[in-house]
Amino acid sequence: MAAPASAGGFRVPVAGARAESPGSGDRPDAGQPAPAGDLRSVLVTSVLSLEPLDLDLFRGRHYWVPATRRLFGGQIVGQALVAAAKAVGEDVHAHSLHCYFVRAGDPTVPVLYQVERTRTGKSFSVRSVKAIQHGKPILICQASFQQTQESPVQHQFTMPTVPPPEELLSQEELIQKYLQDPNLVEKYRLGLNKILAQEVPVEIKPVSPSKTFCQLSQEPKQLLWVRARGYIGECDMKLHCCVAAYISDYAFLGTALLPHRQHPVKFMVSLDHSMWFHAPFRADHWMLYECESPWAGGCRGLVHGRLWRRDGVLAVTCAQEGVIRVTQSPAESKL
Repeated sequence: MAAPASAGGFRVPVAGARAESPGSGDRPDAGQPAPAGDLRSVLVTSVLSLEPLDLDLFRGRHYWVPATRRLFGGQIVGQALVAAAKAVGEDVHAHSLHCYFVRAGDPTVPVLYQVERTRTGKSFSVRSVKAIQHGKPILICQASFQQTQESPVQHQFTMPTVPPPEELLSQEELIQKYLQDPNLVEKYRLGLNKILAQEVPVEIKPVSPSKTFCQLSQEPKQLLWVRARGYIGECDMKLHCCVAAYISDYAFLGTALLPHRQHPVKFMVSLDHSMWFHAPFRADHWMLYECESPWAGGCRGLVHGRLWRRDGVLAVTCAQEGVIRVTQSPAESKL
């Protein structure tokens, strides 16, 4: 696969360009040219590469579709941010986005992204994006961009202390390990094989593997090392934000289900998704995804997330609420 000179409307370096950025010293290729034959991340070359149709109108296609046969929410959010970023200059950076999912996405047809240039100010600019299928919006997004500004007012939480990703097995390696157990219950074996068959363009290394695939209830918290598959390199920071938007939605809402694993899930879908971008990062370098669910009730669950660079810098904060409907036992049902 040839590496394009640009993808998704952003400047992307060709192979051989140096890849240096804050927090980039976490990969063998950090600060070095892309290895010969190294494929660009499919998130850059395909998933987040939009086709321009007219001024502020773009078309996006699909790569990975979950088993639910609905479009993956992270893809729609990431593509919406790509469309918004195409309508601002290179001198601003994305600092936040707020999205509402209003209809289920149809994986059989492309998505149109219509951008409105809501406001262009001296410091902040806002772009509104509608993701449209069958003539109706499936997602409404507000994205805000800011000129770089320095301030003495700075603080952040402390990054959790966890083993580095090099000492952990990937999700695929863990699944292969569990599948070798001859005593594994057949329904769990089928479920793990389905996960293994999914071509997700995200690398994941759970910090607590015993909890990840455990069927017992546990506290609504999980820690994951995550990064985009493939090479992205040093480029417009807005592109890395778009990739992070895609990554942030994977397995996020599931955090709210960890204390309730005794209930089979009938229906689970995101209602909204918000992100705040704090510091530069590389989405193709390992980041620690700290996820927790402070509340669930009324057939809804709320989750918070923090993406940490390896050097302890808080790069991104996320929040999401979703619908969660489970099968109740006869004693629990009010019918």
